[in-house]
Amino acid sequence: MNQTKIISKTLYYVCIILSAGYLLTMIYSLFCLLTNMGTTLVDHEKYVHINYPFTETSFLILNNTSSYILFSFLLPITLYGIFFWLSAKVFRVFFQSKLFTTENIKTLKLFYVFNIFLPLPIAIFSNFFVEVEGIIWILAFTHFMLGIFALFLSGIFSQGLNLQNEQDLFI
Repeated sequence: MNQTKIISKTLYYVCIILSAGYLLTMIYSLFCLLTNMGTTLVDHEKYVHINYPFTETSFLILNNTSSYILFSFLLPITLYGIFFWLSAKVFRVFFQSKLFTTENIKTLKLFYVFNIFLPLPIAIFSNFFVEVEGIIWILAFTHFMLGIFALFLSGIFSQGLNLQNEQDLFI
């Protein structure tokens, strides 16, 4: 069990860092795009470069169309920021002193609802505005399967909580 706690704690911190990176990148990019600060238009305004803060060095290179910026950049980066934040919460469950709690079940439920019901509908909706490449459909399916796995895990945790509560009644 100690090995599980070490791995889950490590993955918790990795996911927190990834989530912060994605969400901070989204916030910085949105600020730059809305204020035109830290941006450079390139190739007859076909591309917009978002520069590293306080430099002229390109950090991100985007097609300069609103549909691309919204559906192929801001939406995915925001969703992955949320995904890694939820993943961190799931990994946090596994290094708690008590596994079977209603709070942990709620965490798993939030994770599986996010993964089952968001990626595929958002990919379908985005497909009306931009071309969604094949790898995105594979990622949406992977998130769906991950959500189904978390659904089963949540069921196991619910059963564990029920058994734990019954055991507490006998003592």
